[in-house]
Amino acid sequence: MATKRSGTAPRRRRASRLKPAQVEELFSRLKWLNPEPATELEFSTPYELLVAVTLSAQATDVGVNKATRKLFPVANSPAAIAALGVEGLKPYIATIGLYNTKAANVVAMAQQLIDRHEGEVPRDRAALEALPGVGRKTANVVLNTAFGEPTMAVDTHIFRVSNRTGLAPGKTVRAVEDALLATVPADYLHDAHHWLILHGRYVCKARKPDCPRCAIRDLCLYKDKTPGDPEP
Repeated sequence: MATKRSGTAPRRRRASRLKPAQVEELFSRLKWLNPEPATELEFSTPYELLVAVTLSAQATDVGVNKATRKLFPVANSPAAIAALGVEGLKPYIATIGLYNTKAANVVAMAQQLIDRHEGEVPRDRAALEALPGVGRKTANVVLNTAFGEPTMAVDTHIFRVSNRTGLAPGKTVRAVEDALLATVPADYLHDAHHWLILHGRYVCKARKPDCPRCAIRDLCLYKDKTPGDPEP
């Protein structure tokens, strides 16, 4: 009679994942609801986008837009920001969290763009991530939104939606990013991170997801859906 081996580690349960046909249907619905999704940050140039995304860390897009509406008419180029300096920049962004650190980063970033890139935002991940205050997520947003690259900028909303729905479960932001890049159909990849951010921001909210009005409720694998009849 076989006996159970002592000390054997229990098998880890694999996270539930949507099937390819379900993933296709999920993005088909999100596209139907919003054919041309876009960031809610206001910008008119790649540099303005880079500054706005850098300022948006631990801040809302609404708050960033209020600040940049005052800042960009005065200074919206690396040369203008560098000339403004840290103390000159602070009053424009003082309503944004961590504004002291962000002011120092934005000014240092402007100077580095002047010194190394002739004042232009580079279309290169390594060069972007080498800029002060720019991490992988910011680089992904700029590459996707400013330059049309099929990148996936995973923020808290995308991380939550990917894990809740079973679209691309992962324990870390990078794991979710890699899973999404491998899972999202090519036709939807360019706009996928906008759809997922907006879905997480307005429907699949952190504290209480609005499951009754969720367009992908029947596909979602989340077990603790909020009650209520689906909206017609």
